Amino acid sequence: MIIFRKLLVIVLLLMVWPANAFGADGIIVVKIEGAINPVVAEFVANEIRSANTSSEELIVIRMDTPGGLDTSMRKIIKAIQSSKVPVASFVSPGGSRAASAGTFITIASHIAAMEPGTNIGAAHPVNLMGGGSGGQAKVMEDKVVNDASAYIRSLAEQRGRNAHWAELSVRKSISVSAEEAKRLNVIDLVAANLDSLVLALDKREVKLGGSIITLNTAEKNIIFKEMNSRQRILDIIASPNVAYVLMMLGLVGLYFELSNPGLILPGVVGSVSLILALYAMQTLPINYAGLLLVVLGVVLLIAEVNVMSYGLLAMSGAISIFLGSIMLIDSDDPAMQISKMILYPTLGMTFLFSIGSIYLAKKAHQLVTTTGMEGLLGEVGVVKETLNLEGRVLIHGEMWMAESDTVISVGEKVSVEVVKGLKIKVRKVDE
Repeated sequence: MIIFRKLLVIVLLLMVWPANAFGADGIIVVKIEGAINPVVAEFVANEIRSANTSSEELIVIRMDTPGGLDTSMRKIIKAIQSSKVPVASFVSPGGSRAASAGTFITIASHIAAMEPGTNIGAAHPVNLMGGGSGGQAKVMEDKVVNDASAYIRSLAEQRGRNAHWAELSVRKSISVSAEEAKRLNVIDLVAANLDSLVLALDKREVKLGGSIITLNTAEKNIIFKEMNSRQRILDIIASPNVAYVLMMLGLVGLYFELSNPGLILPGVVGSVSLILALYAMQTLPINYAGLLLVVLGVVLLIAEVNVMSYGLLAMSGAISIFLGSIMLIDSDDPAMQISKMILYPTLGMTFLFSIGSIYLAKKAHQLVTTTGMEGLLGEVGVVKETLNLEGRVLIHGEMWMAESDTVISVGEKVSVEVVKGLKIKVRKVDE
């Protein structure tokens, strides 16, 4: 019994023993590639918290980003500032950039590094509401720029970096290379690759909160962290190209459902696609005038099915959708825009489906009814019982009670003129 108790105590101690007792203090590498959106912010913040829980030696944010959503950027920066484990931002590989929100994150990190052939800057805030002009819009823009300038200056001063350059990157959208950033004291060092960065940081002193710690990165395990399946799917949806395709798919689905009530499938697919598109648009600089033009275009296409406009509504709808699509993303950054390789094929397919649906609807309205009572009008049958005012007529293999204004003999052909309930009125067909 005593031995059993000792074993139980040992098991419990193993369960609660600190993770770093088993060599968990490694180097965590988190990659940001593409726009910074709520999914990326959730991923990075979670990994920083997890690294703190397991007392890792260092967190490296490997970055190549054109920028992203301000709220997502601030969530990452808050996670960095509250971290008890040093966070190093590394703009890598060569050809990468830390623009806009990426500049803020780099400057906010405990250690800022870049690979040769990369650049940092162009942090002027993008108008996420899109559109707008005049005095009120200018006032709003000035407020956003002043707020961003003060924020990045405070981050730079906190880390002992070039606050003047940081503010200019916001106000003037200036951008510099890795070597120039090192010379201007924007970053701490330039490293050829991740391994070189890890070696360069060994025995480096880092200010963490109110204390100075010394990093021991030599011979530490480098652990690469990836998004889980849910995060990867949501990150893909947040792409401008995917968001646009989902929006058009959603609007076309709703168009088919509203113009042909009862189809169900187009309505379901359209609704789901539209909700996903609206989720993605919260991460993009959307011009709402463009979005309204797209919606108006779909409404005009639906109206064309029910209103005889000889194609005028359909043409107006197509023009509205086209203009709205090219206005939809309000950004000069190509990475935040809809690719023309996606835009024009998607527009073309949307127009083909919509115009095709209108054409088929018009053709259906023009068809002569061939079923029900109305379908009997004009049909030819054979007299089976002499029509002396009344008699029987065989039409479409069915026997009908018929009446006529003249006497018609058995075997002669007659044509249906009027349907009165279960009785028809016919006339003799001239041979």
